[in-house]
Amino acid sequence: MEIGNAMEELCGLYGPSGFEESAGDAAKRLLSPFVDEVNTDVMGNVIGVKRCGKENAPKLLFDAHIDEIGFIVTGYEEGFLRFASLGGIDARMLPACCVRLMTEPPVFGVIDTMPPHVLKEGETDETIKIDDLFIDVGMTQEEAEKKIPLGTPGVYARSARRLGDDLICSKTLDDRSCFACLVRAAELLKDEDLNADVYYMGSTQEEVGSRGAKTGAFAVDPDYAVIVDVGFASTPDCSTWETKKLGSGCVIGRGPNMNRQFTDRIVKAAEEKGIPYQIGVEPYGHSGTNAEVIQVTREGVATALFSLPLRYMHTPVEVVSLTDAENTAKLLAAAAAVIPEGGSYDA
Repeated sequence: MEIGNAMEELCGLYGPSGFEESAGDAAKRLLSPFVDEVNTDVMGNVIGVKRCGKENAPKLLFDAHIDEIGFIVTGYEEGFLRFASLGGIDARMLPACCVRLMTEPPVFGVIDTMPPHVLKEGETDETIKIDDLFIDVGMTQEEAEKKIPLGTPGVYARSARRLGDDLICSKTLDDRSCFACLVRAAELLKDEDLNADVYYMGSTQEEVGSRGAKTGAFAVDPDYAVIVDVGFASTPDCSTWETKKLGSGCVIGRGPNMNRQFTDRIVKAAEEKGIPYQIGVEPYGHSGTNAEVIQVTREGVATALFSLPLRYMHTPVEVVSLTDAENTAKLLAAAAAVIPEGGSYDA
C-alpha cells in the first residue's frame, strides 16, 4: 500500500465530528485486507483486530481519529447561511474560503468577506468572529431553507495535492494521515508472529472531546495502547522548542500521559531497527490527544503517544511528510513487537 494514496483518498472525503460515515466506510475498507475482522460501533468508531492466536494474549490498541474540523448550519439570512464550528476552527482561515456542505448532492459555498476597498481604516486589523460571517451558496432564502436544512454539516472544500517530492498538502491530514499510518502498520504486521492481539481503531469525535476514543477503548479493554496524532512541525514563524522538524521522523512523547516503561522499550526498538524518531515532552499530564482518555480507561492502560509532524494545523492546507508517515508505520510495527508473551514486563 502506498501511504500517500491512502491519505489522498481519506482526506478527499467529508466527515466532520459526528458525521464521519463516509470516512469510516473508507477506513473500514482500507483496513479489512490486513485484519481478521473489522466492525463499526454505535459511535461510528471503526475497530479492526488481528489476533495472534495465542491463549490469553494481551491486547494492544492502535488509535487515530478519523473526524475532521468543520461547520454546521444554524440559520439563514436572506439566503446566506449562518454557521457554527465543529471543533477548533480558526476564524482567520475563513474569509473567502470555499466550503462543501454535506447535502445530497453536496452544495458548494463560499464564506463572505468584505472587499478591502470598502473597509474603514483599522478594520483590516480587527479580529474576525465566526458569528459575523456567512456562507454564500447562491440561493434565495426559500431555496436555502429547502435544500440546506438546519444542522447540515460542512467542511473545507479542498483536495489533497503533492507538494514537492516528499510532502502532501490537504485538509484533514489531522488526523487521517495518521490513520493511513495505522493501515500501513497493519500491512507490515499482517504475517508477523506477535504476542498480542492488535486492535486498530479509527475513532470519532476527537475534535469535540475524544468521545469515540472513550467508548471504543472501554469496549476493547486494551492492556497497551499507542495513540497516533499530529504534532506541530517547524516553520520560520514558529519557536523551535515548541515544534519538531518535518522529515526527521515520528515524535515519541514523554510525560505523565505516557507509560514510561512501554515508551522506553519503543525507543530502544527504534534505535535497534534504525527507525528515525524525535522526542517530544508533554509535561502537563495532558497531551491534547486521545491518549488522555485512553490512558485512564477502566483500570488504566499502558499508553504511548506518537505524533506525526504537521505544518499549519487546523487549516485547509495542512502538510505532512510521506517519509515521516512511512517511518511512523514502521515504528508502530516495532511497538507491537515489544509486547512480551503474557503481556507483563519483568520488574
